Formats: sequence, structure tokens, C-alpha cells
Amino acid sequence: MVDTHAHQLTNGVQLSPSTEAADFPGCEAVPMNAQQFACFDRHVEYWDARREMAWMVCETSVEHERPASRLAMLVHRIAQVRGSAIACCGTVSLHDRGEAGTIQVMEADQTLYVDAARAQALRSPVLVRNGEGPDVVLEVDHTTDARRRKLDLYEEWRIPEIWVEVPDAPARSRPKSRSSGLTIYALDEKTKRYQETAASRVLSGWTAAEIHLALNEPCISRPTWAALDRVGRTLGREEGTTPADDPLLRSMLLEAQEADRATLVHSLLTHRGIELPPAFLADSQPLVRHEAAQIVKAAMACRSAADFLARLSCTPLPSDSGK
Repeated sequence: MVDTHAHQLTNGVQLSPSTEAADFPGCEAVPMNAQQFACFDRHVEYWDARREMAWMVCETSVEHERPASRLAMLVHRIAQVRGSAIACCGTVSLHDRGEAGTIQVMEADQTLYVDAARAQALRSPVLVRNGEGPDVVLEVDHTTDARRRKLDLYEEWRIPEIWVEVPDAPARSRPKSRSSGLTIYALDEKTKRYQETAASRVLSGWTAAEIHLALNEPCISRPTWAALDRVGRTLGREEGTTPADDPLLRSMLLEAQEADRATLVHSLLTHRGIELPPAFLADSQPLVRHEAAQIVKAAMACRSAADFLARLSCTPLPSDSGK
């Protein structure tokens, strides 16, 4: 229950009952001038400089915070498969400066920039009308309702996609009519209005149902892994990148290739009765430089372990006479 009596928060800001509860359900109105807002260190849903008023979520909880941090982890996996980074910038303050000098600020629960370089170039304040807005905004409606006012503002600011997540975890103050799930609002290029879509256009084909499952399951399930892989590869095809372009995955792929090719060579040479020194292919990295057909050809034609290495221009083994 919201305390209707004004009480002290931080930085000298007084809390008072919301005068626009219909616009920001689940929030409290806080008188706050520009200096106070600049120094304020808590999450603010919306701030209006002209009215010197901020709206803050009444109830903060782990259920509200978890989806945003989890989305960052999931998107990082997609980016690895794509082969290029996607920036998750968290609760960035998105600023809108009107012609009359008015300033409005909203802080989303999570913001995504598909082009990480664009996000890297950002400097505060992030001005949405200067093309600095994110590609995707996540709003977690655990006890709030972003559809009532924030969605209109995001539409006015031309944010490409808004994801509104209602977690599976129950909240006492959430209306019983509000069921859990994730809704994707995509900006229509012709009408400049949001339309509900079953899947993301920005993160190609990641469906609302798949995103909601991924944000709420206790650990990443096989269906979620499959969805992350599918979306990442689709984005990669659009950009011309692959998992091999990601430094970590490239290293892991090379290790797997080395191990697989070393096992193949050991099997072929042993089958042919060729004696293999203990140190043979202790460093199998040179094998990755050659096609599989070249490796098999050398293994089938060589007379010894040293001869095999010589055929592939690898460093010969001192302990192997080559005979």
C-alpha cells in the first residue's frame, strides 16, 4: 500500500501522493527540480522539468529487477552467435528537449543498441530526437503499467520497439486482470504508431513468447538456447558475420577443430601401424591451417609420424627419426 503521507527520501526530495495515478499507476509523484534530479541516485520512471515533478515506482523488488539483467545476459549470447556486439545500456536516462526549452526524461528498465559502436559513442544526456535513442526498450511492469503513459511518449520519440514484460512472479498490487506475458510494440514506419507484433523486428524473429520464457525460467532451457542460436545466426546473415567473428567463440571453435583433427590423425596412423611418439601432436594447432582433405591425404601417404608433419610443413619431432 502506498503511504499517502509525505516523507523524506534522499537529497532533500519530499515524497507526496501522485497527482496523475492514472498516467503512472504504481508510481508516486515526487516534487523535484533540475538540480535535485541531476543529483538523484535512484531510478526515476519519468521526470518533467517544466512541472518540476518526477514519478517513481512505489515498490522495488527483485522480481522487477531480474528481467532487465537477465535480458542483458541473453542478448550477449545472441551477439556472440551473430559475431558482433549488441550493447545493453541498462537504465539510461532518455532526454527529450522541446522547442520551448521543456525537458522530459524517462528511464527504461533496459535499453538495447544493436550497433554497439553507436552506443559506445553516446554521451549523457542521451537525446532521443537527435537519433541517440535505443533500438529496443524493455519495460518491466511488475507493479506498474507502461501502456498508460510511457508508451505514448516512446511512440512520440520514435523508439523502434518497446517490450513490455509482465513477470510470472505475482505481485500483490498488480491488477488481477493483468496476466503475465511479454508484448512487443513495433513502430510502423508509415503511420508512426505502435503495433503489437508476435516477434521482434530488431532482433530478427525472436518471438514475444520465447522472450517471456527466457526472462522467467530458472535456467536457460533447450528451447531458449535454440531460439538464441536462431536469432543470432539470422542477425549474422544480415550483417555478414558468423560465430567465428566473436573472439571467445573463435577460440573455442579452434580448440574443437584442433582436438577433432588430432583424434582423426591418431586414428588413421594407428590403423596403418605407424608408431607414434608420446609427444606426437602435443601441439595440434598447426592442423587447423590445413583442410581436412589435406590432412587425410598426408596421413594416408606418410611413412612415419615425422613424414606426416613434414608433408604438412609442421615442425618435425626430434625424437622421430623419420624412418
